[in-house]
Amino acid sequence: MPNPWTGKGNPYTKQEVKDRLQATIDQGKAIIAAGAGTGISAKFIEKGGADLIIIYNSGRFRMAGHGSTAGLMAYGDANAVAMEIGEFEVLPVVEEIPVICGVHGSDPRRRMWHHLLKVKEMGFSGVNNFPTHSIVDGHFRQVLEETGMGFAKEVEMIRLATMMDLFSIVYVATPEEARQMAEVGADAIIAHVGTTVGGSIGVVDATCSMDEAIERTQLIGDAARNVNPDVFVLAHGGPVNTPADVREVLSKSDIHGFVGASSLERMGIEQSLTELTRDFKRLTLGNG
Repeated sequence: MPNPWTGKGNPYTKQEVKDRLQATIDQGKAIIAAGAGTGISAKFIEKGGADLIIIYNSGRFRMAGHGSTAGLMAYGDANAVAMEIGEFEVLPVVEEIPVICGVHGSDPRRRMWHHLLKVKEMGFSGVNNFPTHSIVDGHFRQVLEETGMGFAKEVEMIRLATMMDLFSIVYVATPEEARQMAEVGADAIIAHVGTTVGGSIGVVDATCSMDEAIERTQLIGDAARNVNPDVFVLAHGGPVNTPADVREVLSKSDIHGFVGASSLERMGIEQSLTELTRDFKRLTLGNG
């Protein structure tokens, strides 16, 4: 149903968001979700026709010229930053597109049920597990798991969100993580295959090949759909960056779309501002 106070737009129920995404698929179109770290980004992402906007704390760092991985570091309160971007920048300017809040589910300082109630009250239509420990590996990942700040806390956050009728679109890095998220009611699974390549602050060597990205994405999608055949599956990260890249993934797998943060917001700004400034600098004085 439409927003009871404005007649349109956020917040949407869990089922309403799912119905919107299914309508996109029924039209034979890919689902496109986009990260927005500023109001101006959100306004024109919506104008471009994206299906969802996701608010990440990393969007603030990204739009300040820093790598998105800063969102995983202790450079600020991830949950507070996402709420602030949503309340003061994105939700006031979008008209109709569902807005999803990034939630740091393993934050030990918060009663997660209480934080999710505030997310819902703010007018978000769903949640995403970011920052996510699913993309942390090695010794540090083991330390997080053994000290009570592991991926299980993100799964628990999604379980609570499901109970609260919040749509959930979640990052996972392995088939097992996909299975866990599907079991607690995640509506959409994002196969995270690594930090996005390219641009001024993207990775170069710390990524996988396109063939590896496609294989991992398919395996993650299969694991999630073994639990819930109706779950949406989307690609993200690594070498999957441009529309041509996404087209290749879609042609070689049976997933439903793509989530772009750096690849939409940051790349768009870098390219357009660079070229526009160069166009201005080509101007000459007088009749020259």
